[in-house]
Order: sequence, then C-alpha cells, then structure tokens
Amino acid sequence: MRTVVEVADAVRAGEIKASEILDECLAAIDARNGELNAFVYLDAELARAVAEQVDQAVARGDDPGPLAGVPFGVKDLEDCAGMPTSHGSLLYKGRPPVDTDSVHVGRLRAAGAVPVGKTATPEFGVTAFTHTKAWGTTRNPWDLTRTPGGSSGGSAAAVAAGLVPFSTASDGGGSTRIPAAFTGLVGLKASFGRIPHERSSPSETSCYGALTTTVRDAARHLDVAAGPHNLDRASLPAPGLSYERVIEELDVGGLKALWSPDMGYAVVVPEIEELARAAAESLVDAAGLQRVERPFSPSSPMRTWLSAGAADMWLDLEEGMWPECADDLTGLVRASLRRTQEWTLPRYARALRHRQQLEEEVADLFADIDVLLTPTTAMAAYAAEGPLPMEINGKDARHSGPVPFTMLANLCWNPAISVPAGVTHEGLPVGLQITVRRHADDVALRLARIFEQTRPWPRLAPQP
Repeated sequence: MRTVVEVADAVRAGEIKASEILDECLAAIDARNGELNAFVYLDAELARAVAEQVDQAVARGDDPGPLAGVPFGVKDLEDCAGMPTSHGSLLYKGRPPVDTDSVHVGRLRAAGAVPVGKTATPEFGVTAFTHTKAWGTTRNPWDLTRTPGGSSGGSAAAVAAGLVPFSTASDGGGSTRIPAAFTGLVGLKASFGRIPHERSSPSETSCYGALTTTVRDAARHLDVAAGPHNLDRASLPAPGLSYERVIEELDVGGLKALWSPDMGYAVVVPEIEELARAAAESLVDAAGLQRVERPFSPSSPMRTWLSAGAADMWLDLEEGMWPECADDLTGLVRASLRRTQEWTLPRYARALRHRQQLEEEVADLFADIDVLLTPTTAMAAYAAEGPLPMEINGKDARHSGPVPFTMLANLCWNPAISVPAGVTHEGLPVGLQITVRRHADDVALRLARIFEQTRPWPRLAPQP
C-alpha cells in the first residue's frame, strides 16, 4: 500500500488513476475485512463516483487537491454525506445516510480524497477497545486475538492492514494515540481547536484527526484539515505555515525534554517502559534536545477525564433513549449513564475544579520544559473483546488502567503524537508519546519526523 503522499502525488501527476488506487483498496478490503471487522459500512459506488471525478479533473489539467485520489475510511462517530452514522450503537444502527459531511470530512473531500466507508468504533467512543453489540469485535492485524484499541479502532485496523492509506480518527482521551500505539501507526492529537468541529461540547476534549503510516502523511492531513470555522467557537486561526514543510525544516535543537515513565501514578509493564525509554533517548539525542530532570506527578488525569467527559455522552442520546433503551447499550455505557444521571451542579463543579488544578500543574510543568516524553500506553494490545485490564504485572491498576498517559493532553489542550517505538517479545507494537506546549503542533510533528528518520518503523502489520 502506497502512502497518502505517494498516492496523491502520483494521481496529480497523471502517473496513476484514482480509480485504479480505489480498485486496489476495495480488493484489500474484500480480502481482509471479514477477519478484521475494520469497516462496518462500505459504499463502493459512491467512492467510484468520487474517484472518477478526480480522474476527470486530472484529464482536464486541473489539480484535484493535495489528497487527490486517496481512499480513506471515516470513523463511525463522524458524518460523511451519503453514509449512515451509527455511533457504534444499536440505538442508531439502521438509520438512513446523513446528508452532510462533518467540517473535517468536507475538507478532505475538497482536497480530492475518496471516502470508501465507515470504520468501527466502540459505542459513542467511550472505551479503548472496539467491541459493540451493533457491530461485533474489531481485531488488530498484528494479532487477531488482540484489540486495535479504541475508540478509533476500526480506523487503526484498516490502515495498519493496508486496506486504505489513512482513516479519520478522533481523540477525546487518547482515541487516536492509543490505537496508533497498539497497531504501529502515527497518531496525532492536534491542539484543541486546530481542526474544527460542527459544534462545541461541554467537556471540550475531543479533537478530529487521522491515523497514518508516516509523519509526512500526518502533516499533509493537518495542512488540509486545519483552520477556523464559524460553527466552532474554539477553532484556532489558520496556522500560517505548511506542516509538511515544517517537519523537514523546523529547528528544535536545545528544546528542554522531560522523560517520565509513569507520571508518578501509573502502573506500567516493564518491557513497555524499556522500549519507550530507549525510543525517548534516541529522539533526545537525534533532535539535540536538552534533558531535564524534574519531578512530575499531576493530579490523576483519568479521574478528572472520567468526570468531565460524562456530559458529552449524554449529548449522544436522543429523547426516549434513556432509560427506555438501556438494554440495547453496552455495559460500560449503561453503567456510565447510571452513575452520572443524578449528578448535581455542585458535583459537576467539583469535577471542573479538578480539571483546573490539573491545568495549573501542567502549566507549571511547561514553564520549565518544552517536551514531555512518556510511553503512549501502559501495556501492549490486550484481548480484542475486552474488558480493560485493571491489573498489570500482578499490580492493581484500577486507578490508572492500561491507558493512563493520553488524557492529560486532552484536558489541557496540548498537542500530542504517538509514534511506533518498537515491538514486544510477542511481536506487538509499542508507542512513544510526545507531548508539547499548547499550539506547538509543528514541534510535535517535527520531533516525530526526526524520530522516524532515526528509527524507521514497519509501515504495515506483517501479512498473515
């Protein structure tokens, strides 16, 4: 499978047709989606119509855009005109196609990309494995018994297996970076507001993004997707730069970097820590970063996130769905709704105070450093059907869980990217997470690119 950049540049140059690339992807989906369950909805006819429009534009001498002819999957929490959006839930499964694109998908289409279908997600995107009553279990192409993570699990499986060059993702607590780590991909959570939404949310943690196999692909995606929109009050101004160019040119030498194996509270598998530490040391040396030794033990981001994020889930429900349709919901969603349905305003205010404390702690940290390096997850991919492991290496991990490192960046709006840091003795991918100052998406991508050049990774999962 070619990269996003390779496909788009070849199509724009007339070296290959978008319809030919689409045929390759549809054949790959036909061959492997049965075992992976990465796509839960396909529309080959719609995709072919878009691909043919791209080919016609090239034949006329027009430029279809920087994503010309690139097939992609759309995470099933996000709208794509002509396709249904099920939110991974029986409550929405079977509804007709939506009429409009999300702002994000609309920008990808305008740049020439070709949507082929919807990728699996856990119900309402609430957990870090992709298993639902609506669509069953999505599996990791590195090991079919393991999860590709969540909530962008279907997107990760599709890209890591070479079904499509990229897929959309979203990240409200790690939902792009966790699947990236579990499947050996690049997963960027940009600054909050960098890629606009159609509406704001109470928790203000979720960010649109993409899963790719290279840093350059991630940079090109962000160049297309970034920029303000009137519907999103939190959307940031245009960045005024080319991320694709910045990843090759930005001077990051001398930036101050802190390595934290556990952020003072997480339980981490020793092999994961060792692999991520080695990756961090390679990056520090290659980029000419300045090592900083400093304690960092913030208030639990997981506890804060679980409190602040509950309001978003309630917005996913329509009148008459709760509690009338409780039995149709997965156990975790049902339990979360029951736990929060009687919350009072003072209780919610306490959650907001926890978040304010965390924001102050992170602001204090980034007054001293520029880059925080951690493992992306505390363990490699676990069972595809779940549940989330709450014991790691015989230690109680209920207060941190298997994915303790990602939520901080969501709550505090920092850019963070996961890059492949190696594989375990079982052959499962491990991620290094690079978190930087607010709005410094260029720094995150540049550091990821330096690491990619220093320690190249396999772009795709090994073929069965």
